[in-house]
Amino acid sequence: MLRNFEEVVFEAKKLGQVVISVAAAQDKDVLEAIKAAQDAGLGRAILVGDEELIRPLLPVVGLAADTPIVHEADVKQAALTAVKLVKTGQAQVLMKGLVNSADFLKAVLNSEVGLRTGRLLSHLAAFEVPGGHKLIFHSDGGMNISPNLAEKKDILTNAMLALRALGIQQPKVAILAANEVVNPKMPATIDAKALVDMHASGELFPDSIMEGPIAMDVALSSEAAKHKGIASSVSGDVDLFLLPGIEAGNILSKALTYYAKFKFAGVILGATHPIVLASRSDSSATKLNSISLACLMAGGFGK
Repeated sequence: MLRNFEEVVFEAKKLGQVVISVAAAQDKDVLEAIKAAQDAGLGRAILVGDEELIRPLLPVVGLAADTPIVHEADVKQAALTAVKLVKTGQAQVLMKGLVNSADFLKAVLNSEVGLRTGRLLSHLAAFEVPGGHKLIFHSDGGMNISPNLAEKKDILTNAMLALRALGIQQPKVAILAANEVVNPKMPATIDAKALVDMHASGELFPDSIMEGPIAMDVALSSEAAKHKGIASSVSGDVDLFLLPGIEAGNILSKALTYYAKFKFAGVILGATHPIVLASRSDSSATKLNSISLACLMAGGFGK
């Protein structure tokens, strides 16, 4: 069980150097994150982008002059080239640099050189809870706006495969809604019940414990469950919170990081390899946490 991001870094280092392919790497913030990952012993990078813009940044951020650079001035082509490096096994993690997110993801899903699995791409957030005993995970608060049942199944599958790669053998999953009663006027409750039924039939990760619909208070607190008269096997000890939509996930994530000071990491799932798509507003610690999480997933820590 991973308790914090220090343990993520420690375990990722034990797996050996991971190669990170950076798309449109002419971005000082991204290069600083790569330098931090290198200093932490997580891996090394291949920088794809405009060499005339990248090379002057290397001494500024402290990267060695012989850091591999693949010159490609066009940012869309740089994204495709960076994806191809992962596709061909020359790198194990893909990271977005100074390229539009839509163009970056279009390269990921390219029919010829992309990293498609047939599943939806989704975002997995990991949080270090102050005083907590393990990392907790939320999905999807970063990519899919209002997923339907089939899309939620993909999101859940992506997250569960990632947790397995992180060594969590029997994840406890809370499929969130506003309450525990299935209500036809609340689609989130209907979808939650359907996913739990799939799980009960053995169709969906039978080696997990999955409950829903479940409200956040019950998911977080066994006392809340007791007061509501709800018997729960996940209450107070959830590993993965499956969110009903992007608004809930986005608001919750920002509240936890800004108000409650939870440490955070985010990885894009659903491709053949983990993807780091950091926001410019992310702190340097968040970028390093995200890279370390992606490196640990790429190394198959939980295999």
